[in-house]
Amino acid sequence: MARSKTGTEIAPKIAVVEDETNMLNLLKRILEGEGYHVDTFSNAEDFLKTFGPGKYAVIIQDVRMPGMDGIEMMKRVTEKDPFVLTIVITAYSTGGTAVEAMRLGAFSYVRKPFDSEEIRRVTRMALDKYRDILEKDESPFAIKQIVHDSESMREVVDLIERVAKSDATVLVSGESGTGKELVARAIHYHSTRVNAPFIPVNCGAFAETLLESELFGHVKGAFTGAEGDKRGLFEIAGGGTLFLDEISEMPISAQVRLLRVLEEHAVRPVGGTELHPVDVRIIAATNRDLEKETNEGRFRQDLFHRINVVGISIPPLRERQGDIPILAGHFLSIYSSRMHRDVTGIDERVLQMLIRHDWPGNVRELENVIERAVALVRGPVITVEDIPQSIVRKASKLGSTTLNLLPLEGMNLDKKLTEVETTYIMRALEMTGGKMSSAAEILGLSLRSLRYRMDKLGRARDKCQDNEEEAGE
Repeated sequence: MARSKTGTEIAPKIAVVEDETNMLNLLKRILEGEGYHVDTFSNAEDFLKTFGPGKYAVIIQDVRMPGMDGIEMMKRVTEKDPFVLTIVITAYSTGGTAVEAMRLGAFSYVRKPFDSEEIRRVTRMALDKYRDILEKDESPFAIKQIVHDSESMREVVDLIERVAKSDATVLVSGESGTGKELVARAIHYHSTRVNAPFIPVNCGAFAETLLESELFGHVKGAFTGAEGDKRGLFEIAGGGTLFLDEISEMPISAQVRLLRVLEEHAVRPVGGTELHPVDVRIIAATNRDLEKETNEGRFRQDLFHRINVVGISIPPLRERQGDIPILAGHFLSIYSSRMHRDVTGIDERVLQMLIRHDWPGNVRELENVIERAVALVRGPVITVEDIPQSIVRKASKLGSTTLNLLPLEGMNLDKKLTEVETTYIMRALEMTGGKMSSAAEILGLSLRSLRYRMDKLGRARDKCQDNEEEAGE
């Protein structure tokens, strides 16, 4: 946090830029209730007249405003002060807007209507990050670096925040590519063990004997090739965190040794007799249903209960479609900067295809797709030509399914249903040459019901062949 020349801490200031007076006043009231100093502006032009580097820690702004829009305002703000954090808030949230906001470095993206607690939470996180920036503490493993917008991921982040300060053993579960190691590192980074080692080990990457030697160490002569004593990772990670990835792949013999270490807080090297005290926090991860593995005898039940003190389940990307635009924008920002490419956005058609994709590789797959697109794109915007054709083909197959076409920004259901009803009625009439009784039969309606629907929809019946016919009634 900034300080005055006398060393006194200066409270961070927040600017709210919103053209709706009621919303502007509501945000001011919420934030001032938290003790923040808040300046309000009804348009971007007035705000930019007074804005300067270091004046505000956080800007909360609308996207759709009269005159200069919020995206243009963000560009100008970033040019003047790259450290200020922006929270974008709007009722007109399209995928393209989310991508553009995140590409320009928005801290978060909040959709109207929102509740007061959500604004308090996001603002608090933004101010925490601003303090870290001033203190030059920008670890990629900070909780605030977990980009998300969905309620399910908010619950994950909340669990991380609550469990981090404890010393509880944590089991992180989720499909490959969901970010289990990122969660584990975030827990370590926010724990009291942050200054001690974080050591990851893939339990599926070693043969049985080698895994036990890797974890617990060995003494000279314990097995062929053991030419000297070796400290295990439990000792090397002393005071820190040991991340056991793919723990479901751990052989039963190693599971027995691990359980003993967790109970005794000491390790006995392979081939050794002496116990060595250890102080290590365990975070385990699995992409399997570990409870099922336990029930089927492939994983020890006592060890499962010992490591599952706090369970964190990361939902697959296909179940949190709202995260896709902001993740895509986040990766676009990273790779366009890293590759020195001036890529400014993602075509809305591409976004809809990304949203419809089932992402078997989860966030890791999405990151790879955006990285590839940035490397191949010819212009300033990623188009259909720049993404894998397998995604394009799969999205095209899903395109005929109405539910898969539901846009992120929502829709007018009554209007959509009216359009669908009109389309089917007109097609039925075309098929029957304008004969209403036959069209009614195709649609499974009585003639009277068809007439009523056409009148309701404002469709003329005067050119229909049997307008006065009462057949079928």
